[in-house]
Amino acid sequence: MGTRHATFFKGLFAAAALIAGTVTATPSLAELKGLEIIAPASPGGGWDQHARALQQVLQNQKLASGVQVANIPGAGGTIGLAQFVTAKKRNPAILVGGQIMLGAIVTNKSAVTLEQVAPLARLTGEYTGIVVPADSPIKSFGDLLQKFKADPGSVSWGGGSAGGSDQILAGLIAKAVGVDPAKVNYVATAGGGELLASALGGHVTLGLGGYSEFTPQIQAGKLRAIAVSAPQRLPGTDTPTLKEQGVDLEFVNWRGIFAQANAKPAEMKELQEAVAKAVASPEWQEILKQRGWIDQYQPADRFAGFLKEDRTRIEGTLKELGIAK
Repeated sequence: MGTRHATFFKGLFAAAALIAGTVTATPSLAELKGLEIIAPASPGGGWDQHARALQQVLQNQKLASGVQVANIPGAGGTIGLAQFVTAKKRNPAILVGGQIMLGAIVTNKSAVTLEQVAPLARLTGEYTGIVVPADSPIKSFGDLLQKFKADPGSVSWGGGSAGGSDQILAGLIAKAVGVDPAKVNYVATAGGGELLASALGGHVTLGLGGYSEFTPQIQAGKLRAIAVSAPQRLPGTDTPTLKEQGVDLEFVNWRGIFAQANAKPAEMKELQEAVAKAVASPEWQEILKQRGWIDQYQPADRFAGFLKEDRTRIEGTLKELGIAK
């Protein structure tokens, strides 16, 4: 009888401990409900890819539920930025952005700036690929430079929005090889699908964009990568760097996320914790590896400091290159 009583109480205490553990664990497992992620660009580009990757990881890791991605393209992300700033949302919302947006704010003379949102986290960096159609007479970066130096206007540089990282890189390359950056024939696109269509269709001499955005077409033999802005060749690729080809230049484009400036402290804390757990997960790390993104995660406070420094640098570079006054 005593043994049966002891067994009963052991089971009762075990059950009580399990319930207590469950109750204690609940706050750390609380999900962000109905989170909206704004990708201020067309589907297929870097911001859209980041939004959907984050959506996947947040949901799979049980950090958020009912996550929706909304694309609001145009003007280097400043249209999406403006809508994000002015929107009155019941559910939590975050905005994907990056270096391109800093330049677009200047060149589009945007009334809305990143000072009107709350930095949440820097996520990644990505090196820029320079590609030409597979049937292009340009076989190498050397061929491109020969044509560019002979007649700068004959080379059209297709990239993302005006004043963004792609145009900045084109200007820096021109400066490095002794061509007036003001003579760069830059063709701005909404990024993503539009840029890819321009590059594949030969509507531009070359395309500039995140290397991973071009990877499927490079592997399929539809595009030829002639240079990458990395310090060394990317793993699993044979694309030579700019430095290998005589242009002493490295360039990395960062992406991050922002919350609304009027988000309550408790909501900001929830968002920060969810993002920190998401980027630390093996699933996110595997996505970085697959897409060739560099892990440049910074939490909100460090990201805010970085943002101020980079804004000053980008604005100075745009003026130096004659892209902005």
